[in-house]
Amino acid sequence: MLSGKQLHFISFFSFFLSYPLFSQKFTLSGYVQDIATGEKLIGANVFIQGENRGTATNNYGFFSLTLTHNEADSLTLVGSYIGYKMWIKKLPANQNQQFTLPLELSVLQGETIEVVAEALESIESKSQMSVIDVPIDQLQHIPALLGETDIIKAMQLLPGVQSGSEGSSGLYVRGGAPDQNLILLDGAPVYNASHLFGFFSVFNSDAIKNVKLTKGGFPARFGGRLSSVLEINMKEGNNQEIDGQFTLGLISSRFNIEGPIKKGKSSFILSGRRTYIDILAQPFLEADQKGNGYYFGDVNAKFNHTFSDKNRLFLSVYSGLDKAYVKHEEKWESSSNKLKNDLWWGNLTSTLRWNWLISQKLFSNTTLMYSKYRFNIELSETNQNTLEKSSGGYYLKYLSGIEDLTAAIDFDFLPNPSHAIKFGGTTIGHTFRPGAVHFKAEGTEIVDIDTLIAPVHTQKAVESSLYLEDDFELTTLLKINAGVHASAFSVNSTLYSSMQPRFSLRYLFDDYALKASYATMTQYVHLLTNSGIGLPTDLWVPTTPKVKPQKSWQVALGLAHTFKEHKLEASIEGYYKEMNYLIAYKEGANFVGLDELWEDKITAGNGDSYGAELFLQKKQGTTTGWIGYTLSWSNRQFDELNLGKKFPYRYDRRHDIAIVLNRTLKQGIELSGTWVFGTGNSISLPSAKYTGYAADDNFFGQYISEIKYYSERNGSRMRAYHRLDLALRFIKRGNGRERVWALGVYNAYNRKNPFFYFFSEQENGTEVIKQASLFPIIPALSYSYSF
Repeated sequence: MLSGKQLHFISFFSFFLSYPLFSQKFTLSGYVQDIATGEKLIGANVFIQGENRGTATNNYGFFSLTLTHNEADSLTLVGSYIGYKMWIKKLPANQNQQFTLPLELSVLQGETIEVVAEALESIESKSQMSVIDVPIDQLQHIPALLGETDIIKAMQLLPGVQSGSEGSSGLYVRGGAPDQNLILLDGAPVYNASHLFGFFSVFNSDAIKNVKLTKGGFPARFGGRLSSVLEINMKEGNNQEIDGQFTLGLISSRFNIEGPIKKGKSSFILSGRRTYIDILAQPFLEADQKGNGYYFGDVNAKFNHTFSDKNRLFLSVYSGLDKAYVKHEEKWESSSNKLKNDLWWGNLTSTLRWNWLISQKLFSNTTLMYSKYRFNIELSETNQNTLEKSSGGYYLKYLSGIEDLTAAIDFDFLPNPSHAIKFGGTTIGHTFRPGAVHFKAEGTEIVDIDTLIAPVHTQKAVESSLYLEDDFELTTLLKINAGVHASAFSVNSTLYSSMQPRFSLRYLFDDYALKASYATMTQYVHLLTNSGIGLPTDLWVPTTPKVKPQKSWQVALGLAHTFKEHKLEASIEGYYKEMNYLIAYKEGANFVGLDELWEDKITAGNGDSYGAELFLQKKQGTTTGWIGYTLSWSNRQFDELNLGKKFPYRYDRRHDIAIVLNRTLKQGIELSGTWVFGTGNSISLPSAKYTGYAADDNFFGQYISEIKYYSERNGSRMRAYHRLDLALRFIKRGNGRERVWALGVYNAYNRKNPFFYFFSEQENGTEVIKQASLFPIIPALSYSYSF
């Protein structure tokens, strides 16, 4: 908990930063929205023409701009947003005003209208660094596996972000692990972001409005994870007219419908997606395999209502499910056998938000959130014998998951254009179910065995935090974001607390910006990962009296510049990060053991990562996209692994390159392509082998065996990974309708990239290492219709 001195310091800091200037002022405030749909625009720029005074809208499209009276009777206010025409209007320069600023799309009936928007919030004007915004339109055009647009895989193409293994949807940011990423869907955490065993992400791009990745220099409002924050905001829904879209693909279809409930006041959006792998596969299955299958599906829904200019309510829900099942039955003359296996996992999130505009300078957002992730395995077998009049069998069920109930309140206070103050607090009630096994054999009762935390089946904990930050200009050249994030975690009568300072700055010189940042982070939840299992059996577990919270600190230094004549943003950053109290399974341990607590199966250690990142991004014009390059090192050190010596992290890659381009060839035809290159993943290969004795209770206690000796953990590397993906879109618009045929090819030059290595014995008895590859060249085809 915070001490009295700490609370006094925070109170004084807040008062000092918000102390008003004693001069006559007036305030312009309101919302920036799409004129056709009423959708609020995040990060839109609002500024005074010809002057270096302005602001950007928050996550709800709200802006506030407080100005000092001058001799002029009027001023010219400009609103701008990428892909929209600029809004320009003369306003009185002597009175408070609150209004809605409508922007019109700059692409109409297939004709691109060039609009040059001199945005105040260019990359070099922002105090924050290590933050990447990618327009959702660019993300939707990126070529994807089997044509399935994937937000997470698009993030893997950014510098500083590794992709893990071929086809996986995990994010490894600046040497971190997937559990160290805070993935937020409308503010609610998503604990498992993948479908199809990791090959697709859970996010339906048709329902997404905005995507933002923060990988360093974290503002004080963020906490709870070490490596990154991925903010994904759903669309609000068209409050003017009904819109719809459906897409047919090779393995799945999706739909999206939105429209007004009360025109101009309330709206809804509903999106859904489902694969039909299970249906398509049925004609190709043998008779005794007809009961086998796999599918995934998800639904997004959102409702919002505007009560007045000052009050607005939002409700959003996401539900996703993966299910794989096997049913097999055999019958003989006097007996039969039935086998049934079910595997399913899924997320459920919901968010209720209330926006309250307390005054023209003070905006509040109150949120209640629910998030749940569950993983379930059920295995059963039944045997019957009519001659002996006997039956037998078993039933086995494994269940794990995590459940959160969250309450949060956040405030945006904008006293003047030189200060943007944010403060608030959050309380999360965690319920961990890290593993429960139910077993039943014929003639016995069900026996409950908790594989991890005996004897209870659930573990409850409470996580709380407070934060204060200010983004302020000291001079026209120097801008600073400074703040503090204070957190606490209560579990099993044990209380952990943490004070995390955050700081970043920007200094301008000759149209370039020098940026620096420092951030400390604390994480109270852990993910136990079974790297050798291809199923989502990763277990979420809490910090306990035995297991300390993960901690990190990171520093970064960078340079940013916008080449205005080419509308090209460029940045280069170097970073160093240290991580402490990371956990991993001990050698030979895994989640299935019943005789140990999970805390006795793990070992704790440290990690570090460092490197440099180059990023070139073009968001406007007939050619858009980016080029990213990462040079990095990532290491781990555990006293009980690798003889206590430091070793490369599994996803340590020296070089990563990603090139993403979208090109409008002519009206109605668009070409997209991505090319990626990465140094191979680190793996452990034996350095020697010898003949020795191994224990065997069934053969006189011992037998002679060939034993492989590993001198170093992750001391070898797989072959380099590279791949080219292409997509071509044919678009026809007219009468308010849009039809799109999309052709794509994944791994266009059929590169056989390594998925894993294995040992194989030749005809002469020699043992060699061979490579297994996953995806060859794969075509894709989809059709979309919008109205």
